[in-house]
Amino acid sequence: MIADQVVHTVERQLQRLQSLPEHPKRAALAKLRKGIGRMPGDMPELWGSFLQGMPPELQSRDGTPSRGEWAVYLTLTLFALHQQGQERSMNQPGISLGAAVRKLADLDRDKKNKDAEPDESGVFRRFSALLTANSAEEISHHLRGIIQLLRREALPLDYPMLARDLYWLQASNSAPRVRLRWGQDYYIIQDQDKTGKGNTQ
Repeated sequence: MIADQVVHTVERQLQRLQSLPEHPKRAALAKLRKGIGRMPGDMPELWGSFLQGMPPELQSRDGTPSRGEWAVYLTLTLFALHQQGQERSMNQPGISLGAAVRKLADLDRDKKNKDAEPDESGVFRRFSALLTANSAEEISHHLRGIIQLLRREALPLDYPMLARDLYWLQASNSAPRVRLRWGQDYYIIQDQDKTGKGNTQ
């Protein structure tokens, strides 16, 4: 399945980045950050950072970035943004975007208004804007703002999982499932954690 190849490609690239000595790692992450807000392929100096080792099935055939290329490119450039200035890795398995954003919203409410509902925070409004994005460019724009907030609070995220979600989010028939799962992770899982009730299904 192509989504699995997206995940494996991101996993390999993240492992490669993490295995670099400190100075080359910082340089590689800085280079990736230059690609934020750009189209995949716009910057030749980044080609190797996301195309190297990419399975042919993910690659575009007509010069327009494929869904797989967009997912890998967005994930890696946003990871580089998230990792900036952090001592520990901001890639942590098992933390979906919905769960990470809920933690962020809870921190925001703790600082401003503890009695506010989860959907009354500025963080949730940013999240909602991402959920209604209709193009890879829009997704990139709104997700960048969320990642900057996660970086500020040093809240990690599962980046291979994000890559899979970004791949499916670009298809009209699968995007609603991604949005629903993010919503479930934002509301249900976090509320269960607070009440001590796990998912019994």
